[in-house]
Amino acid sequence: MNIFTREMHANIKSLIIWCIGMVAMIGSGMGKFAGFTKSGVSINDIMDIYPKPLLNIMGISSFDLSKAIGFYGVLFLYLILIATVHAVMLGSNIIAKEEIDKTTEFLFIKPVSRNKVITTKLLAAVLNIIILNIVTLIASLVAVNYFNDGDAILGDIITLMLGMFILQVMFMCIGSFLASFSKKTNSATSTATGILLATFILYMITNMYDKLENLKYFTPFKYFEAESIILGNGIDFVFIILSIVIIGVSLTGTYVFYKKRDLSL
Repeated sequence: MNIFTREMHANIKSLIIWCIGMVAMIGSGMGKFAGFTKSGVSINDIMDIYPKPLLNIMGISSFDLSKAIGFYGVLFLYLILIATVHAVMLGSNIIAKEEIDKTTEFLFIKPVSRNKVITTKLLAAVLNIIILNIVTLIASLVAVNYFNDGDAILGDIITLMLGMFILQVMFMCIGSFLASFSKKTNSATSTATGILLATFILYMITNMYDKLENLKYFTPFKYFEAESIILGNGIDFVFIILSIVIIGVSLTGTYVFYKKRDLSL
């Protein structure tokens, strides 16, 4: 069994669970939209009761929640959080699990370089991310279209999924970099997840206080906001460049430190 096949086989069960979770999240979220719609109560009127800073934290201040795509925009924040948690854990685990599971010897007996090993592992991780992203895309299109009332949604949802994919790859690379760099293998995943959650908290803080808007460059969750995409503002080119830089630096660090890493048997 080659390295790529082995990685895919090792992650297949967890991938299925994550896919089911994403579909369930979308289904339950849009189900709540259906419940509000059938009740005859205006969601927008209910939201007007709450203070704007609270709505900003929740990511719902600018959406028309009476429309399916607007309600999905709110839900998307939580979908992207789930997807990036999966990605950062995947990125760190592909490096760390050989030492955790005591299967490093499997790599040593292969007549391949460390660069090829890490490249194969990363490609397997990217395929996992692509599968989760496609499942999320299909579930999103089906669910939103079911409740849609004639609005054009295809372009918005595809753009949102593209943004989510970039963030997934970014956090996967950050996770693999931290795992390659860290001397304590067991702590790599928790450290990577902690960084992700810290950037998410920073995202909420920047939404709460307008004076902290410049901090948006330090939280990737601001790079591909549903609010900007759905309301027609598109994606800021600066955020695309930042994403490429972060991915490039993280990938370079992964290769450099993995080659120097002392792998324990």
